[in-house]
Amino acid sequence: MGARNGYLLLGGIASVGAGAVHFLAAGMHTEHATLARMMVLLAAIQCAMGVAVLLNQRKVVTSALVGVNVFAVAVWAVTRFADIPFITGLTAESPQVADTACAALGLVALVAGLVGLLKPHATLPALRSGAAVALVSVLALAAMLSGVGHVHSHGDTHDHASGDHAHDAGSAWPRPFDPTKPIDVSGVPGVTAAQEQRATNLIRSTLDTLPTFADVTTIPALGFRSIGDQDTGYEHYVNGTYIGDDKLLDPKYPESLVYRVDGDKRTLVSAMFMANNKKIDDPALTDFAGSLMQWHVHDNLCWARGDAGPVVVGVTDEAGNCPPNSKNPGVGDPMVHVWIAEHQCGPFAALEGHGAGQAQSPDGRRTDTCGTHDHGSHK
Repeated sequence: MGARNGYLLLGGIASVGAGAVHFLAAGMHTEHATLARMMVLLAAIQCAMGVAVLLNQRKVVTSALVGVNVFAVAVWAVTRFADIPFITGLTAESPQVADTACAALGLVALVAGLVGLLKPHATLPALRSGAAVALVSVLALAAMLSGVGHVHSHGDTHDHASGDHAHDAGSAWPRPFDPTKPIDVSGVPGVTAAQEQRATNLIRSTLDTLPTFADVTTIPALGFRSIGDQDTGYEHYVNGTYIGDDKLLDPKYPESLVYRVDGDKRTLVSAMFMANNKKIDDPALTDFAGSLMQWHVHDNLCWARGDAGPVVVGVTDEAGNCPPNSKNPGVGDPMVHVWIAEHQCGPFAALEGHGAGQAQSPDGRRTDTCGTHDHGSHK
């Protein structure tokens, strides 16, 4: 048996490292089931090919190692600039430590594999091989540690000891949100690192994507219509197609858009995501960001027929009755706001008054308002 190719030793270990990071990433994307499954599959193939090339250095095995890592690196590169529309959740985002390190490991694996194909008998001195393997292992470990730490995604950095967002690890939520400053959802008791990451990614992707709908005159052509609540100071535009689809918390397909009203001027300030055919206590909703995100419903709105569809005309009275020629359809789909404008009550703040709706909370405290107690309860 000939000497083992030193480059393939390096490539095999790098592929296993990239696969390990992808396994970790899959657990942090469980809100997008298809994407999470694809990450698990990719991780398994990267690990399997890495181990295979360490045991068998035939060309077919080495070619498979190169192929899977070319795919992984290519997907990472594309999603730095563009969405992949047919996979929900695989959206463009700025490089982060974990995904960049994972891509670097994949790149090492594919380059090492190419060298192994072109120079099957190439070797590395023992010292260089050991140093290279150690470096790859440290890179993989650093990527995984970064993935489970507090996340300030898409290039956000933050000093926890100073600035307007300074707070102790046990500080309360919500805290004021300023879209011009780094996103900070860390240090809230009971919130996991995965929930922090999902919340941060949702805020960032909403900030990046929602301005597409800023011009209120263009959105009727996209299927949005007003529900006629402009007298409240905010006007909601809903999209029936998006409400009925199977997408959840996707800023490219917001079920409702919220505009601040100033005379005839409309300024886009928030998305209002709705969860079709789900209950307010569905784990898919409550586990997404833990106590960072408070879902609410509206069980007292009165609707009447409008020119373009149903419009809100008020709320039920103490006896549960609506104004004449309107009706209350009961509890609707759960919903949550994600703001792109500054808000004192946080990035997931509800509107005040009747606009806050009813939420479910064991202790009666809401985390989407600045008050300490619920404006209404939903059982």
